[in-house]
Amino acid sequence: MNKSKPLLVGVTGGIGSGKSTVCRVFSILGIPIYPADDRAKWLMAHDPVLKTQIISAFGEASFLPDGKLNRSFLAETVFSDQEKVAQINKLVHPAVGKDFENWVAQQHAPYVIKEAALLFEAGSADQLDFVINVSSPLKIRMARVLLRDPHRSESQVNHIIDQQWPDEKKNELADFTIKNSDNKLIIPQILEIHQKLTASDLGSI
Repeated sequence: MNKSKPLLVGVTGGIGSGKSTVCRVFSILGIPIYPADDRAKWLMAHDPVLKTQIISAFGEASFLPDGKLNRSFLAETVFSDQEKVAQINKLVHPAVGKDFENWVAQQHAPYVIKEAALLFEAGSADQLDFVINVSSPLKIRMARVLLRDPHRSESQVNHIIDQQWPDEKKNELADFTIKNSDNKLIIPQILEIHQKLTASDLGSI
């Protein structure tokens, strides 16, 4: 018996917006979550084809002797250079896309969630049925990140924010927006979206 394919839903948002918190609530509702950014890091360290491609592009120093990613080397040599960032993304994004497809094939929920910071920027939103953007004011996002990541400076966080599309642009493109600010409760917003995505008639979305 063929099972119906689940809807593919993306959850995105800028750094500090609260994507992970939102996804934890969806997970409690029984929805499988694919953390694309974490899987990308895992694949870079464990996928033999991808590892070979990275070494070919950026050298043996991309990995430590124990086989782990040399994060300090990549941060200094690759991620500080926009051309090299584009180059490594061309290697990593297809690997993540294939991994996501294999993962989806094993799921049995009405919909699944792909959580990724750069869904729109990377163009992978085009392969999804719906996208949810988690939106939060910049001031709140900055405070959250500095509290969560004490190793980051404010200038480093601003640099990351500069690489991401502004909320206004992502809100226009998204099918749903979850507002995660001090005066907004996220659970009622999530439950409303969940109800719509599990409805038998999706035509009203």
